[in-house]
Amino acid sequence: MKNFNYYAPTQVVFGRDTESKVAELVKKYGGKKVLVHYGGQSAIKSGLLAKVEKLLGEAGIDYVMLGGVKPNPRLSMVRKGIELCKQEGVDFLLAVGGGSVIDSCKAISSGRFYEGDVWTLYEHKDHATQYLPIGCILTIPAAGSEMSDGSVITNDEVEGWLKKDYCVNEFRCKFAIMNPELTFTLPAWQTACGITDMMMHTMERYFSKDDDMETTDAIAEAVLRTCMTEGHKVMQNPTDYTSRANIMWAGTLAHNDLTGCGTTGDWATHMIEHELSGMFDVSHGAGLASVWGSWARYCREENMPRFARFAHNVMGIDTNSMTDLEAAEAGIQAMEKFFASIGMPTNIHTLIGKEVTEQQMVEMADKCTNGDTLIIGGLKPLKKADIVKIYEMAK
Repeated sequence: MKNFNYYAPTQVVFGRDTESKVAELVKKYGGKKVLVHYGGQSAIKSGLLAKVEKLLGEAGIDYVMLGGVKPNPRLSMVRKGIELCKQEGVDFLLAVGGGSVIDSCKAISSGRFYEGDVWTLYEHKDHATQYLPIGCILTIPAAGSEMSDGSVITNDEVEGWLKKDYCVNEFRCKFAIMNPELTFTLPAWQTACGITDMMMHTMERYFSKDDDMETTDAIAEAVLRTCMTEGHKVMQNPTDYTSRANIMWAGTLAHNDLTGCGTTGDWATHMIEHELSGMFDVSHGAGLASVWGSWARYCREENMPRFARFAHNVMGIDTNSMTDLEAAEAGIQAMEKFFASIGMPTNIHTLIGKEVTEQQMVEMADKCTNGDTLIIGGLKPLKKADIVKIYEMAK
């Protein structure tokens, strides 16, 4: 069991009509001039943005708007946000949307006072020393960014694009407003990608060499079972409040570090997928589903009993008469079957609609390992050649 420091300072305001509390929460955390950051047209069509504007205006809180955040949030949008904050004297950031919008806000937060290029932070070459505070109204449960310390940004200013993360405690939102009703109109694809993402956040922590933190393991297994059970329900009935609520809360718990306390996470699948979505601009959750099974088969010998436990405790397989290898394979196949049942791809060809080339796989592996100078993964250390093999298995 590893020592751990669990830090979760975000105030969660959960339930029906909780977005009505946005102005009082902004004031509580010192906001006087707010940048309201959002994505596409859904927040406008739903009336949520108009409601936010009305509440802020009635409370005497000045604000400016910046929309247009795309999935795999772009560095070019971050730069616009930083400049707007400087011009307008913004002192608080409000994300209205999902993980992409929140991650974009986090990047803007880190770049507002930083004297260098904000991308330098995501290259892990420096750290900012001052950040703007952030709050959010979550509309897409998936990334868990509402309580996490991380942000992932895609550099759309370089050939081939690059996708990198930056993680600091200052990125943790001051508050997260979470009304499951705001997710009722999410398309089935976006819902399925979100379920996959939150499950993978849990599994990245669960598949570890640390087997002696039973409390954490039990929490992780419960989150995974909930995602599958409630995920099937919500795919059938998108306006099922109870299922939407369970999924929304599971997504937050999956990435606020609770499911990794006392263990060493892996995160290789995320790093491998980041290069897929960086090169092909695919949905993150779908990308994760397309490569996870291949990663699992490549790495399972590092802790076969852990994969056997997953098969029994999470996937509900009777493993009593199986060897650990047989149980592990049964569990991996069952997970892939679940992904397929909610419309997720389980290979790269299905993900991108064409054959991935050898050159593309080598290029992605090279970027993933920074020219074979970085070791990826906590369960099994992976170098460039290993990652190429995983791509080949998943193609």
